[in-house]
Amino acid sequence: MKAKYSIVVPVYNEEQAIPYFYKAITKTMTELGEPYEVIFVNDGSRDKTAEIIKDLSSKDKCIKLLSFSRNFGQMAAIFCGLEHAEGDAVIDMDVDLQDPVEVIPLMIEKWKQGYDVVHGKRKARKGESWFKKLTSKIYLKFIRLISGLKIPENVGEFKLFDRKVVEAFKSMPEQDRFLRGATAWVGFKQTEVEFVRQERSAGKTKYSLKKMVKFASKGIVSMSTFPLSLASIAGVAFSIGTTITFTTFIILACLKIYLPLAAWLFPTITCCFAFLFSIMGFNNIYLKRIYQECQNRPRYIVAEKVNIEE
Repeated sequence: MKAKYSIVVPVYNEEQAIPYFYKAITKTMTELGEPYEVIFVNDGSRDKTAEIIKDLSSKDKCIKLLSFSRNFGQMAAIFCGLEHAEGDAVIDMDVDLQDPVEVIPLMIEKWKQGYDVVHGKRKARKGESWFKKLTSKIYLKFIRLISGLKIPENVGEFKLFDRKVVEAFKSMPEQDRFLRGATAWVGFKQTEVEFVRQERSAGKTKYSLKKMVKFASKGIVSMSTFPLSLASIAGVAFSIGTTITFTTFIILACLKIYLPLAAWLFPTITCCFAFLFSIMGFNNIYLKRIYQECQNRPRYIVAEKVNIEE
């Protein structure tokens, strides 16, 4: 029987959290009384994550597994799950139960009312540091400013998508995708459901500071060409600064306050080099992205499928 609802769950070294999640998601989806599937996307885990999911899938055909050949990242795992989901409504969520499964029926209710995208909006975030909350807020405002997209505040990857939205995602050919930006870009009728983000049910977060910075940079480059304009802005700023500096030096010379030659050379050389390095740095970011796109490699490689029909 074709699933009406698909739950996409990216996992990476989550052997401790999976049993708790399975118990919770099974209870919630069974109570809905409609066909469903839970697609775990194993992003190259090195623990017993895959083995635990396989054991569950052998007992419950609603549980499906896609295992990557290596770690390709959360976005690759999410979009892999979306591309293999067969449900009329597809929900993406984390396995750690910070996104409560009890919110899913509320999302489905909004979907049945005619909404194509339902965001899970956090009205409180338990277990997260002030630093993470602050940087997330600043980052979102920056993304909204440079991209011109109306990305909702206090939302993550916990969302429900109608089938036509999933098909729109599948038509996007780029390598690096940013789900929040892509969701805003495709449009459609969107709404929100508020919830309190809980602490993890088990295990530790897999998002280190390094991964957060990498994730943030992908969002900026994939959703905006603003970094390219920074070179022009820097050029104007350096030109103004150089003009003011030289004007000041000329006025001092007219007042017979003479400065050594090094005083004239240092700001000139510094500004020139800073300007050139700015251009080179931002150009390299986009050259790297063009290089990746031109390679036309798959965004991920699925090494194993369990309970997935071709």
